[in-house]
Amino acid sequence: MAVSMRDLDPAFKGAGQKAGLEIWRIENFRPVPIPSSSYGNFFTGDSYLILKTTSSKSGALRHDIHYWLGKDTSQDEAGTAAVKTVELDAALGGRAVQYREVQGHETEKFLSYFKPCIIPQEGGVSSGFKHAEAEEHKTRLFVCKGKHVVHVKEVPFARSSLNHDDIFILDTKSKIFQFNGSNSSIQERAKALEVVQYIKDTYHDGKCEIAAIEDGKLMADAETGEFWGFFGGFAPLPRKTASADDKPVDTQPPKLLSVVKGQSEPMETDSLRRELLETDKCYVLDCGLEVFVWMGRNTSLDERKSASEAAEELLLAADRPKSHIIRVIEGFETVMFRSKFDSWPLTTDVAVSEDGRGKVAALLKRQGVNVKGLLKADPVKEEPQPYIDCTGNLQVWRVNGQEKIPLPASDQSKLYSGDCYIFQYSYPGEEKEEYLIGTWFGKKSVQDARASAISLASKMVESLKFQPSQARFYEGNEPIQFYSIFQIFIVFKGGLSDGYRNYITENEMPDETYKEDGVALFRIQGSGPDNMQAIQVETAASSLNSSYCYILHSGPTVFTWSGNLTTSDDQELVERMLDLIKPNLQSKTQKEGAEAQQFWELLGEKSEHPSQKIGRDAESDPHLFSCTFSKENLKVTEIYNFTQDDLMTEDIFILDCHSEIFVWVGQQVEPKNKLQALTIGEKFLERDFLLEKLSLEAPIFIVMEGSEPPFFTRFFTWDSAKSAMLGDSFQRKLTIVKNGGTPIADKPKRRTPVSYGGRSSVPEKSQRSRSMSFSPDRVRVRGRSPAFNALAATFENPNSRNLSTPPPVVRKLYPKSVSPDSTVLAPKSAAIAALTSTFERPKPARESIIPRSVKVSPVTPKSKPETNNNENSMSSRIESLTIQEDVKEGEAEDEEGLPTYPYERLKTTSTDPIKEIDATKREAYLSSEEFREKIGMTKDAFYKLPKWKQNKLKLALQLF
Repeated sequence: MAVSMRDLDPAFKGAGQKAGLEIWRIENFRPVPIPSSSYGNFFTGDSYLILKTTSSKSGALRHDIHYWLGKDTSQDEAGTAAVKTVELDAALGGRAVQYREVQGHETEKFLSYFKPCIIPQEGGVSSGFKHAEAEEHKTRLFVCKGKHVVHVKEVPFARSSLNHDDIFILDTKSKIFQFNGSNSSIQERAKALEVVQYIKDTYHDGKCEIAAIEDGKLMADAETGEFWGFFGGFAPLPRKTASADDKPVDTQPPKLLSVVKGQSEPMETDSLRRELLETDKCYVLDCGLEVFVWMGRNTSLDERKSASEAAEELLLAADRPKSHIIRVIEGFETVMFRSKFDSWPLTTDVAVSEDGRGKVAALLKRQGVNVKGLLKADPVKEEPQPYIDCTGNLQVWRVNGQEKIPLPASDQSKLYSGDCYIFQYSYPGEEKEEYLIGTWFGKKSVQDARASAISLASKMVESLKFQPSQARFYEGNEPIQFYSIFQIFIVFKGGLSDGYRNYITENEMPDETYKEDGVALFRIQGSGPDNMQAIQVETAASSLNSSYCYILHSGPTVFTWSGNLTTSDDQELVERMLDLIKPNLQSKTQKEGAEAQQFWELLGEKSEHPSQKIGRDAESDPHLFSCTFSKENLKVTEIYNFTQDDLMTEDIFILDCHSEIFVWVGQQVEPKNKLQALTIGEKFLERDFLLEKLSLEAPIFIVMEGSEPPFFTRFFTWDSAKSAMLGDSFQRKLTIVKNGGTPIADKPKRRTPVSYGGRSSVPEKSQRSRSMSFSPDRVRVRGRSPAFNALAATFENPNSRNLSTPPPVVRKLYPKSVSPDSTVLAPKSAAIAALTSTFERPKPARESIIPRSVKVSPVTPKSKPETNNNENSMSSRIESLTIQEDVKEGEAEDEEGLPTYPYERLKTTSTDPIKEIDATKREAYLSSEEFREKIGMTKDAFYKLPKWKQNKLKLALQLF
């Protein structure tokens, strides 16, 4: 599109450079910006331009332009607003979606900018009207319509305006009455109360009484009698007669018209196809309620203006005031527009050029305008955060037929691709113990096992009165919350359930169940010690990927393979996973391009393999939908610019983030409908309402009102007191409006954790598979996985560990600062203190969720004599020393002025050991000469090495 300086109105300089609203009013056929203090105030005699700029997660700015026409505006003003909208779009680079808004028939998207409502005032500027002056309060009657956003219209103050279907607000000098028609819904009544609050604040300075009047209520009620007194007394209301506003626009099949020289000509087509739209033309698609104008990328500004005028003339000729005009640019079509076509390719052949936007940016830059918003933004790279407390307790069951078999703590992180699993994770919430109950489906699991897993998990949720959140995950599509809960996660080929074994027999499935002494290849992935996975893949060279590290084993032979694109962090994860998959064996390190022949022999033969990391769907900007589900038919309505208040307790909503979806279930939803929440989520994925290529295996979370987890509430400005309120939506809002704020709900009591698996309830501490309590005073250790507990004893004896591997990480219990009442529980030992102080990089602080702090009892446990049974004492020492290590974390190591001792007396096997030393730093007591001789480098060079490498050298010299 050609753009010249004359095409850009000076009023649009700098528009759309930051997220928010900008509004211009048409005055003397020119757009004039109005101050932000006047946003939401519209006059019936005027026309306006409204620009909504939204910043997406990628950092790019998106624009929606609306031109609003008051009922008394002139045709000249309305035409000017339409033309200036096209110019504003050109100034923004020609990508905005443009909407025509007519007073009384605005789109929900437009009204969402001005919640709770707009109430246009009489008067205007260019039309010759005078703005209404402040005067004595006038009694007015308004009708309210809408379940999600409210259309407010002033109607004559007369009994004949009332009916049983709608909600009315009577605004008197000292009191505001809300009259609820008997056929209106609870949700509509609740939304109307937001309008009552708006009128109270706007026209009464927040000082007046509020009364709710129910249609059909007897006159014995004082406020009801007072209400009817304004209408001359009570009398039955007649049936509602349909007005012009209530008559629907005739439904008709879409008609496509080509615009040539400002004239629209119908096109003869059997079906609507994307191929009919040519990039150098404009088209009008008449769908009845919506009229779309499609503008090709190669059309001029004048051609686009002509197409818009043709659409306006079409509506005037047909006398359809309710129809909306929506203008879209080629390459940036809305979902609604694309859905009108019988076929629309996933990717168009049209090259969407940056040329137009670049030219506009250059023009504005020469005028001294900041053009940052017009330039293509680089994607914002974010490290995904779990937004969940990771100090909780995990229980896992494998599904076998109609039963679930509990897994021991040491096996909870080992899942099989042919099986289905149920997990229950309990963690401390703000006021109570929270639960997440989920199912995990292996890629090769059978359908019967999946159905059984869902049924069993649903019964667990139902037995807890629907308070836990629920989840459904597929192998390969797990969200960060799943990885953070499990921390260490291994997926083996094959399966252990009867269903899988029977399926293998009947169908001869190729995946044999993993054998420790067989040949197996694992891909290692993750971001750190608290998020690492080993996935068994096909034992073939084609399974390798240059962006990952792998473990290959055949009996006692173990190889580790590092792709050319891997980092030292990736390679460290391999070392850690070795101790879980093949402990006590020395591995043979392989670098891509320098592999041993034996390595290739185990994989069969060399072959091409990929180099790019396995892609995962990224989280997109969230969309909220209200759902109606009946007879397997799902209908949704999108809620624009949503807030927590849009979540109605009687309804089910879906929050779509592309990479995962959340099904929010209100407290007032019937139990039978609550049980359909997962089905609703699956139907939503199937329908893909936003045409965003949703995966049918995307994670689904079911969130119950009152127990919303942080990874859901992060999308809102959340007030937990609102979700804890009792009553329906109307009763809750009425309480807030009358009391002037959200009442503080009673704090729910902390729930007692429930054990499943067919056994009697066991005390909480013995159920903590993540904490593995060894003493009554044991604190909750953040991030300690079952695998860690099994590894801890192995590392007490260095001779039993894979010498190529750094010790496992011991997660910190505290941040660097420790509360004054914390007490150091035990002295350090030589090897374990070093273990607890190393091998973990500090993680960046999280802004949105902070892991729950762990308090330490000020009582120091009594020391116990050492015994030959090292397992329990080892675990207890690790815990004590972990606490002490946190206390000392961040302290500088002062190694100057230390006495020196001979190497033979510093060794752990010395017959004449030195007792007055810090056993964690034996090497520091060596003289400089002996240090260089024994370790092969200076002290400065040694202490610059990673901790695990330091300990590896010390271990070899018996200094560790």
